[in-house]
Amino acid sequence: MLSYQHLFHAGNLADVQKHALLAFTLDYLTQKDKPLSYIETHAGRGLYDLGAEEAVKTGEAEAGIRIAEAWFPPHHPYRQRLNEVRAAHGPMAYPGSPMIAALSLREQDTIHLAELHPQEVAWLRSNMVPWGAHIYQKDGFETALALTPPTPRRGMMLIDPSYEVKADYDAIPRHIANITRKWNVGIVALWYPLLVGGPHGPMLKALQAVFPDGLRSEVRFPPAREGHRMEGSGMFIINPPYGLADEAARIEALFKAL
Repeated sequence: MLSYQHLFHAGNLADVQKHALLAFTLDYLTQKDKPLSYIETHAGRGLYDLGAEEAVKTGEAEAGIRIAEAWFPPHHPYRQRLNEVRAAHGPMAYPGSPMIAALSLREQDTIHLAELHPQEVAWLRSNMVPWGAHIYQKDGFETALALTPPTPRRGMMLIDPSYEVKADYDAIPRHIANITRKWNVGIVALWYPLLVGGPHGPMLKALQAVFPDGLRSEVRFPPAREGHRMEGSGMFIINPPYGLADEAARIEALFKAL
C-alpha cells in the first residue's frame, strides 16, 4: 500500500519525540571527528510546508510546533534544525528526518534514503539530492539489508514505516535482527505509533527479547481529533549512545505534564 503521505502529520507531537531524539543522537555522533553513515528506510519527502492544505486539514502540526518551541531551548539540536529550516525556507517550513540528518551531518558523512511512494520520492529527490543524499525508490527494508554494513561503518539507521500494513508489526523484528546481524555496531532506531488496542505490544516484546539492552521510550498525548486512534509515540533504539536515555527520560517527563 502506498497511500500514506506524511504531510498530513508533519510536525505533530509524534514528530517532536522522534525528531528530538534523532537530532540529539546525530549531534552526539558528529562530536567525534570520524565519518559516519546515515540510513533511512522510509524517508518521506524530507521537507514539509505546514501551510499546505494537507497539513492544515488535520491541524496536527499546530500542537507539535507550539510544544517544540516551548520545550527545547535555542541551543538544543532539534530546535537548531527547526530554526535553520525556517530561515532558509520560511516560517511554515518543517524538516523531516532526512533534512534533520542533512543539517546535522558533515561533508565527510554519507546519507542513504529509501522511499517507495512515487510522489514522495520525487519531492525527496528535489529536496535532498542537493545535499548529496543517495536516493533509492525501493523497499526500505530490502535497501537497508543491501546497504549494511555501510561505509563508513560507524553511524545510525532510522526505521520509520507508516504501519499501513498490519503485517509490518510481525515482520519488523525479523528485519531488524537481519540488519543488526550484518551491522552490529550501528545505532538502529525504530519509531512506532501507540494505537488504541496496542498492536505494537507483541513487536516490542519480540525486540526486547533479542535486544534486552535496547532503549524503549514512549510518550502519551491526547488524540489529535475525535476518533483518531494514535494516543502516543514510541522509539526503540539499539546501541543507544551515551546520554540518550537521559534525554529520552527528560522528554517523557515533559509529555507527562501535557
